[in-house]
Amino acid sequence: MGDHSGRTRRSAEEVANAIHAAVLEEVLEVGVGRLTMEGIGRRAATARTTLYRRWSDPIEVLLDALYHAHPVEEPTPGADDLRGDLIRSLQLMRAWMLSPAGRAVAAILTDPLGAGQVSEALFENVFSRRGGTFTSTVLHHYADRGHFPAALLTPVVADIGEALVTKRLLDGTPPSDADLADIVDQAILPAVGLAAHHAKADAESG
Repeated sequence: MGDHSGRTRRSAEEVANAIHAAVLEEVLEVGVGRLTMEGIGRRAATARTTLYRRWSDPIEVLLDALYHAHPVEEPTPGADDLRGDLIRSLQLMRAWMLSPAGRAVAAILTDPLGAGQVSEALFENVFSRRGGTFTSTVLHHYADRGHFPAALLTPVVADIGEALVTKRLLDGTPPSDADLADIVDQAILPAVGLAAHHAKADAESG
């Protein structure tokens, strides 16, 4: 049948993008517990039957949207700029946390009902499947290449940067690039036995 609405038919990619955007907006407005296929479809201007062809319930739609919106830091191929890669990873995190996906994750994890429903699946199906995130990705990349002892890369150390950025955002002021450099120089690099000036020198000599 032809499309008599006068509008250009959307491609499959455009429909998927609209659905992903819609579910992120919807969870921010109504919360995880009140997510419905009808609400997502209405916001995305898409029939529920279209959603059900790909996802079995609204939580699956939400997790799929978060997976596709989640960035992963890619360290420099030569592994020769640890400090720069760490700063860039925190910049990436800051941008993500201020995006619809990051705000949706924050809403989920701070909602007692939402966290109980989704948090485990969020970590398993989004964060873990994306191969590690932000500073953890960078630190593992450099530890594997002998830039510092892998034994120093404990779960606490891997989370230092993310924790400090999160605190700044919760305090109401996104950290500046200078703030992110201070986090790297004063917290992350010392935790893996490196000084900021050494990391700078290694990058310049590379």
